[in-house]
Amino acid sequence: MGMPDYHEATIAAIATPPGAGGIGIIRLSGRNSLAILRQLFQPKSSFPRFTSHKLYYGSLVNPRTGAVVDEVLGVYMRGPHTYTREDVVEIHCHGSYLVLEEILRLVLAFPGTRLADPGEFTKRAFLNGRIDLTQAEAVADLLAAKTKEGASLAVSQLKGGLHTEIERVRDFLLALRAIIEVAIDFPEEDVEILDGVALRQRLAGEALEPLRRLLARADEGRILREGVAVVILGRPNVGKSSLLNCLLREERAIVTEIPGTTRDTIEEYLDIGGIPIRLVDTAGIREAAEAVEEIGIRRARQKLEEAELVLLVLDASAGVQEADRNLFAVTAGKKIVMVVNKIDQAEDGILDDCERFFPGVPLAATSAKTGEGIAALEEVLKAVLIGEAAGLHEAGRPAPNARHVAALSRAVAALLRVEEGLAQALAPDLLAIDLQEALDHLGDIVGETTTDDVLDMIFAKFCIGK
Repeated sequence: MGMPDYHEATIAAIATPPGAGGIGIIRLSGRNSLAILRQLFQPKSSFPRFTSHKLYYGSLVNPRTGAVVDEVLGVYMRGPHTYTREDVVEIHCHGSYLVLEEILRLVLAFPGTRLADPGEFTKRAFLNGRIDLTQAEAVADLLAAKTKEGASLAVSQLKGGLHTEIERVRDFLLALRAIIEVAIDFPEEDVEILDGVALRQRLAGEALEPLRRLLARADEGRILREGVAVVILGRPNVGKSSLLNCLLREERAIVTEIPGTTRDTIEEYLDIGGIPIRLVDTAGIREAAEAVEEIGIRRARQKLEEAELVLLVLDASAGVQEADRNLFAVTAGKKIVMVVNKIDQAEDGILDDCERFFPGVPLAATSAKTGEGIAALEEVLKAVLIGEAAGLHEAGRPAPNARHVAALSRAVAALLRVEEGLAQALAPDLLAIDLQEALDHLGDIVGETTTDDVLDMIFAKFCIGK
C-alpha cells in the first residue's frame, strides 16, 4: 500500500504560540489521528475506548523506548463533528517548547503523517464544506485583531454575516438567470418574458444597492482590521517621545533635554476607541544634524509618506516657529492633528497663533510632563478617526476586505452592463454573459469559483497549527 496523497495525509502541528507557557497543544487531523494517539498515549487507568470529544489523562510515551515524555491530556474528536470535518486529535501537554517539539517529532515519525502547511487545518475546514472562504479569512482576522472592535468585526464574519449578504444577492441573480434562460430557450413566444423595466428595478434594489452598501463599508473594515498609521512629527525637543510615552502609559522612548535624542523611529500599537493605532515616534526634523541623526530624519520623512494621520507637535513655550510652519507645509494632503505640547510653560496667545497659522486643523493642548490634556488629545483622535469606522461599531455588520472589494467591484460593473442591456432590450443570450460574470465574481468571494493560487495566497498568511 503506497503513501497517501499529499492532501490526504494526516497533518500535525503545534497549535500554541512559541515560548514557555502553562499548556501546549499538538493538533492532528486526518484518518490516522486516532491510531497515532493510541500508540503514543498511556492512560493512568485502564486503556480507554476514546469516546469522541472526551479528555483522558495519562502519559505521552516514546513507543520505541517506552520513556515518558510528559503528563498529558488526550482528546479524540470523530469527524465530521470537528473543525476540519476529519478525525481530529489534540494532545495537551506542559507548555515547554522542547516537550512540544519532541511530541511533534514522535507524531511525524508515523507513516502517512506530515507537518501541516500554514493555515492547513482551516483550509481543510473550507475544502470539506464546514466554512466558506469569507469565514476562513475571518479566522485569520480574529487571530490578528488588535482591539475588541476588530475582533467583533471578525466574529461577525466568522458567524457568516458576509456570506449571508453575498448569498442573498446571488440567490436573486440565480433567479434572474433562470428567467433569462427561459427567454433564450423560447425566443418565439408571444408572451414577453423579459420585462425590462421591472427587472431593472429589481436588479437595482436586490443586487446593486446591497453590493454598493458592502463596498461603502470596506474602508471602515480596513481601519478596524489593519489600524491607522499615525506619525508623531515635529522639531527636535518639542516633546514627541514624551507624548508617545504618555499615550502608551509607559516609558517606551528615551527622553532627555538634548535635541536629537531620537535617532530612529519607534513604533507601538495603541487602542483608541476600538481602532488600532500604529503610533510612530520619529526623529526631530532639523537642518543642522550630524550623520546618525540625519539617517533618523530620512526615516522620519519616509514614515510621513506612509502615514494616514500626522500628530504635528510644537513647543508651546517657544511659540509657533518658522520650522513648525515649514513642517505643516510638508504634511500637505495628510490628515493632521496639531498638538501644542508643554502647555504648562506656554507663551501668551499660543493657541490663537496656532488657529491663525493652521486654520481648520484640529488642535489639542497638552503637557507630556504633567499629563495635562492627554485625555483631551485622545478625544480629538477619536473624533478624527472613529467617524470613519463608526458604522461598524454596530454589532453584526461585516465588511469586505481588499480581495472582496476587487471581486465586488467587478460584479457591480458586470451588473451595470446587464442593467444597460435590459434598458436597450439586448438579446437575452448577451445579458446572460454579463450576468454569469457577476455570479462568478461573487462566487470568488465565498470560495465557490476561487482559483487554487488565490486559495494558496490566502492560507499562506495563517500561522502553522491553525
